[in-house]
Amino acid sequence: MSTIEAPAPAQPKRKTLYRGDPGMWSWALHRITGVMLFFFLFVHVLDTALVRVSPETYDHAIEIYKTPLVALMEMGLVVAVLYHALNGVRLILVDFWSQGPRFQKQMLWIVLTIWVLVAAAGVGRQFFYLLTEH
Repeated sequence: MSTIEAPAPAQPKRKTLYRGDPGMWSWALHRITGVMLFFFLFVHVLDTALVRVSPETYDHAIEIYKTPLVALMEMGLVVAVLYHALNGVRLILVDFWSQGPRFQKQMLWIVLTIWVLVAAAGVGRQFFYLLTEH
């Protein structure tokens, strides 16, 4: 006697490795912005050290930094610093406030709202200077 087995139910497809949870995207973005800021600070220290080694090379590097491409990169830096700082405050509250874990999703949306508003103002100001100073 043979039995017919029902096919296994189809597993829902995962959209991403992080399953789309905002908390996991927040975690990933916090790490990515942290690495970006580390490399920025590393390059910043190196190019500032050029002034003692070769002032002419330092002056050349400063001239490169005045280009529109670097201005766009600075805008990205502002956005990354703001996100990393605001999300860092949220993480501190989650870790050290007894009610932090309970309210972490609400705090994430508050942080994202503040981030968008402040980043828009900062990038808008940088665009203003980019378009008027040259």
